Amino acid sequence: MSFFISDAMAQAAPAAQEPNIMSQLIFFIGIFVIFYFLLIRPQQKRAKEHRNLVSALSKGDEVVTNGGLAGKVTEVGDEYVNLELADNVEVKLQKQSVVNVLPKGTLKTINKE
Repeated sequence: MSFFISDAMAQAAPAAQEPNIMSQLIFFIGIFVIFYFLLIRPQQKRAKEHRNLVSALSKGDEVVTNGGLAGKVTEVGDEYVNLELADNVEVKLQKQSVVNVLPKGTLKTINKE
């Protein structure tokens, strides 16, 4: 019997159970799949729809910009469009700033109010 170390403390610790590497791998793959379907895939889908919308812009379209301006497209270039906001008021802006294409005649109903 030792006076310095009690018998219970001197015993060897039980062997720690090693985590299963396969279960950890499956867990991380599952997390990635969840992130893909909830975050990555919807964002890619929205980006593709926006690219299609921007590439389909043509003269006479009524659009809304990300700044909230509504107007009619008067000229379409490679990177920029001219947008008529009111009579004799035109601005040039990047195609990427167009958020939505409105149905024909929407600006007339907005201007009446």
